[in-house]
Amino acid sequence: MSPGSKRTPATAALLVMAVAAPARADTAAEKLATTTSGYGELGADISTRELAISRTDTEADLSGYLRIRGDALYNLDLDRGLTPSGNALFPVPAADPSAQTLTLVDSRLRTDVAIYPPGSGVAVKVRVDVLDNLAWGTATAGELATGQPAAGAISDNASRRTFRVKRAYGEALIPVGLLAAGRIGAQWGLGMVANGGDCPDCDGGDAADRIALVTPLFDHLVAVSYDFAATGPVRQRRDGARAIDFEPTDDIRTLTVAALHYHTPLARARLLAAGRAAFEYGALFSHSHQENDVPAAYLPAAAPIAVDPAQIVARGFATTAVDGWLRLALPLLRIEAEVAYVTATVDEPSLIPGVDVDQSITSRQLGIALESDLHSPGGQISGGVDGGYASGDPAPGFGAFPVPGQRPPQPGDVDGPQAALPGDTTVDNFRFDSDYHIDRILFREIIGTVTDAVYVRPHARATLLQTGHARVTFGVAAIASWAAEAQSTPGGDRFLGVEIDPTLGLYTRDGFSAVLESAVLIPGPAFDNHAANLTAQVAQLWRVRLGYWF
Repeated sequence: MSPGSKRTPATAALLVMAVAAPARADTAAEKLATTTSGYGELGADISTRELAISRTDTEADLSGYLRIRGDALYNLDLDRGLTPSGNALFPVPAADPSAQTLTLVDSRLRTDVAIYPPGSGVAVKVRVDVLDNLAWGTATAGELATGQPAAGAISDNASRRTFRVKRAYGEALIPVGLLAAGRIGAQWGLGMVANGGDCPDCDGGDAADRIALVTPLFDHLVAVSYDFAATGPVRQRRDGARAIDFEPTDDIRTLTVAALHYHTPLARARLLAAGRAAFEYGALFSHSHQENDVPAAYLPAAAPIAVDPAQIVARGFATTAVDGWLRLALPLLRIEAEVAYVTATVDEPSLIPGVDVDQSITSRQLGIALESDLHSPGGQISGGVDGGYASGDPAPGFGAFPVPGQRPPQPGDVDGPQAALPGDTTVDNFRFDSDYHIDRILFREIIGTVTDAVYVRPHARATLLQTGHARVTFGVAAIASWAAEAQSTPGGDRFLGVEIDPTLGLYTRDGFSAVLESAVLIPGPAFDNHAANLTAQVAQLWRVRLGYWF
């Protein structure tokens, strides 16, 4: 602690729970890969610094990576023709729709900055992603070799991805625990529901405009957070520098209470090195609500619509989620699981102001994820079996990414809204966070996320070569999956298929990694096109990922 600083018993207990052995990961890549965004990690680095040294100057820690990623995708439309809505399962080349291969290279420069003022338990943290998943050849200088702007080459989406501040928040140790406020990374458990996007191959990452208090209680951490989930529409104030939320009743606010028994990664490693078990668990309760809605603020329109009292819809939306997580780690074994149950109601589903619908929309969703790893002594070989379940809805399509106002899907479609009024008033398909990856083609690319499905995933990994400077590993996973509701699939069958995902990786202590990934999807009859008498064909993927870590 700094000279003269004082801590109450509650704050001191938080310090002790957060601090672990003074060790570090073997490589910079491994160090960053263990970074997460959950309640348990808030303030852990402040605690370590305060117990270790007395600081008189402002300090800053800089970490991150440059990721270069190239994909080659072969036959991801499965050669099974179009859906009844006239769409392919996956984009095909515009000039030659019968062509099979699509390629793309993208990159991301991620920088995490933590600033520590002198002599206090305070930190300010920022995450900035530059060229975030931006395809090479887009938004470079906005010009082709001719010097003329490329028509359509720079989209609004591309310009937004050039520079993105994803997190900016502060942490402070106070007498009753730790107070954090700002745009904070959101992570819980395995990341099945809330995922901070910290993995080396993650595409997005959840964040919340949040105020959170975390305090130790009876050898647990208890967290209470209040999220500003959605605000708007807004208008500029007279000076044009700030906005004002002129319709507060359409805001969505979320209250979350969580309790967990948690070890930091270093504390967990310390227990395992001593031959002891590390048992961790947590439970979370979250509730969101919205009184009114203004569809004119987000639905597409030919011309802007003035927001006035006539545009208000009495929405009556409420959702409640409960989530349980546990992890048992032994020197040679890890078993981790997460279970979530979500209910929701929408009293007024109408998107047209003044048009009332006398049917409410309800939702009951269940998600389960299980992971296991069994290691040989020394960790040279490991393997295990993962599994998961996401409840389904009998409506056509998986309902992975429905769009407000979209027409109901037809039997044979791959996606679409799961409620269709009048008559169908339920939306029961659970959706995993899209950064929780279990495969490379079926759920990640074709469907977009795990939903309306059951899967089993055996996997194995071995170190082929290890020197003092680098190691080479090989791993393989096999994913067999079935639809929870056969009516959801384009082919009306439960069996989705089997995917084989091998990986070859090189990792150095200097912070460089090179990973070669492949995937082969053998689709099941769930993707056959009976109307066109076409059977779904094999799809393949190759990916090269280079990482430069600091």
